[in-house]
Amino acid sequence: MGTIWKGSISFGLVSIPVRVEPAVRERALRFHQLHQADRGRVRYRKFCEVCGKELGPEEIVRGYEYARGEFVVLSDEELARASGNPRTVEILKFVPEDQVDPVFFRVPYYLSPEPLGVKPYRLLREAMVSLGRVALARVYLREKEHPALIRVSGEALVLETLYWSDEVLKPAPAEAAGEVRPQEVQMARSLVETMTEDFLPDELRDTYRERLEALIQQKVKGLLPPPPPPEEERARVVDLMEALRASIEKARAEREARAGGRKRAAGGGRVRDTA
Repeated sequence: MGTIWKGSISFGLVSIPVRVEPAVRERALRFHQLHQADRGRVRYRKFCEVCGKELGPEEIVRGYEYARGEFVVLSDEELARASGNPRTVEILKFVPEDQVDPVFFRVPYYLSPEPLGVKPYRLLREAMVSLGRVALARVYLREKEHPALIRVSGEALVLETLYWSDEVLKPAPAEAAGEVRPQEVQMARSLVETMTEDFLPDELRDTYRERLEALIQQKVKGLLPPPPPPEEERARVVDLMEALRASIEKARAEREARAGGRKRAAGGGRVRDTA
């Protein structure tokens, strides 16, 4: 996936030529719908409900229904003009990084500098890092205006499109669940500390996709898929303190197992005794 568009970051009187490029790529397996009887692909066709004619992309326009059955048609040029400046990421203000709730985050993109924008790009990045700031901005992207956030990621600037404030739903109020005892809080803290490790992106593996790929290969080869593994039986724990203690023991064992696996991987399959 390459450049989505080229434009500039604008703040104050500074303009930084940049490219907007995808920062993530979805790796989910995609399935087609088939006719069960003959395995033919199921296709979707666009047709006019008035004349019944099947339509090509060049015959389709966009219209807004302002009254029942009444439409006003808007061209691509009119939509672009309404956006103001479709090739500018306009910075509105800078805010402390910890004030932006990640629930607003939508889709990340990399902002890469064009040759003439390298120096001001680096200056903006260094200023944001030294102050611990992110930039609130607006951008016209994929035929829509978006609120956006510019943040630093390593040596790069990331453009994160945001949801509008009225698109983020308020959580339901938590129901009263009784008084929390100090010893329960301490035990919960111990569990959180036991489960605390460094964030390692390589450990984020899509095991569901891996199992699906293995199943598909089995079926392609005409082999019967292996039977599902038996579900792990979990003892029913009623007492909260007992559940916390058991969770801490389980977390410690899993953490030690992961650490041992990483050591074996780093040592080429062997763990050297350094004692």
